[in-house]
Amino acid sequence: MSKEKDTSRLSTKIRVEIKQRRGFVPHVLLLELEDLEMVIKKNPFPEAETDPKALHAGFLISAPEYPNLKTLESLKRDSERFHLIDKVFYLYAPEGIGRSKLAANAEKLLGVPMTDRNWRTVCKIREMAKRLI
Repeated sequence: MSKEKDTSRLSTKIRVEIKQRRGFVPHVLLLELEDLEMVIKKNPFPEAETDPKALHAGFLISAPEYPNLKTLESLKRDSERFHLIDKVFYLYAPEGIGRSKLAANAEKLLGVPMTDRNWRTVCKIREMAKRLI
């Protein structure tokens, strides 16, 4: 939680601080509680919520202009499903993402930086954010 209301300014402050302390500049993605609520509400695979380690939300820095969905489709296993909604890449990988070619190539083929979290983590972050309000 921060008193800073300008997320762009806060993101920059965090990036600068990480550079000073750790020597590298990461992408920093800030979300509001409302953003997390919308990600959960728009989940195109609600039946997969019972398998929270296999359901993932990839949070994108921005909406991809030219995502290569055709190649993503060609990389997926029969059991895998994905859906891109705005700045979120939903992935259901019941066999795990560790060996998934789709998961391994998603960020590159979407063309924008992404951070991926499993559904359990997404829900836990939402609960933590709720307690701060």
